[in-house]
Amino acid sequence: MTALPRTVPISPDVVDLRCSFASLPLRHPVLAASGCFAYGQQFADFLDLRALAGLSTKGISPRPRPGNPLPRICETASGMLNSIGLENVGAAAFLRDKLPMLRAQGISVWVNFFGEDFAGYVECARLLDAGAGAGIDVLEMNISCPNIKKGGIEFGTVPEVAHRLTRACVEATRIPIVVKLTPNVADIVEMARAVKEAGAAGVSLINTLTGMAIDVRTRMPRIATTYGGLSGPAIKPVALRMVHQVARAVPDLPICGMGGIVSGEDALEFLMAGAACVQVGTANFARPRAALEVLAELRALMAELGIATVGEATGCLRAIPPEAPWEPPGN
Repeated sequence: MTALPRTVPISPDVVDLRCSFASLPLRHPVLAASGCFAYGQQFADFLDLRALAGLSTKGISPRPRPGNPLPRICETASGMLNSIGLENVGAAAFLRDKLPMLRAQGISVWVNFFGEDFAGYVECARLLDAGAGAGIDVLEMNISCPNIKKGGIEFGTVPEVAHRLTRACVEATRIPIVVKLTPNVADIVEMARAVKEAGAAGVSLINTLTGMAIDVRTRMPRIATTYGGLSGPAIKPVALRMVHQVARAVPDLPICGMGGIVSGEDALEFLMAGAACVQVGTANFARPRAALEVLAELRALMAELGIATVGEATGCLRAIPPEAPWEPPGN
């Protein structure tokens, strides 16, 4: 049986939650996730946005996008299935109408972006470059989108394609690019290596898993597009596994962990697996203050376990030693 590490509780007041993602300083490790926090202002009536470390916006495309037909969201066991279709106002309107409010909060602003084809991604990165020095800290590139011109294959499933796309977008902007990777791949480590070699400042792990739900009474899918993205606590074990795999294999690549975080303990698990910071997503739909609740619970739990800094927690997972081989009595 593995001995538990000795812990000496400390006061929550002395827990230092400051951390960094690559060269970006963060006041603490909890951000709000893309697609689950709109453009931020929709949550201003529920919490002080300035208390967040930062947020990742809705996915932004070069031009406005209407999204998919209804129904496009449904609840599942321990999660949610959605096929919103990346509805958004477009890059120009975002820079003009949304970014000033976010900049005024004094938090880290991560702008999630995408394109329908290779050129669309590069164009979007170039357009959003206008936000360099004007409030955008990170461009979070969503490569889970289908490549319309290549039969619908996702950019994030082929390492060579992801490498070329990341390189092109890195060259199109002065803003650091963090690549949000899809879990719908055979080898997440190869995908992470590919985007790192192309110049990505880090990765976000993970995006949604592909899933579906059926209404047996109507014999129809519960969302209009049939398939959608599964998020919430149901995907947390997969997300933790992928964060840990990438952290071990590519230790110098910063990871923002996400996938089913609803508590401070969830967040601490991601940090221990190797994430530098985390994003809270689906929980926001049920509890608009979820990110701040996670933060408070994280501080309390770190104090209970005697962990004084985020750095002490990050990547501290211990391996279970192999058991001694069994020998019959009398030998």
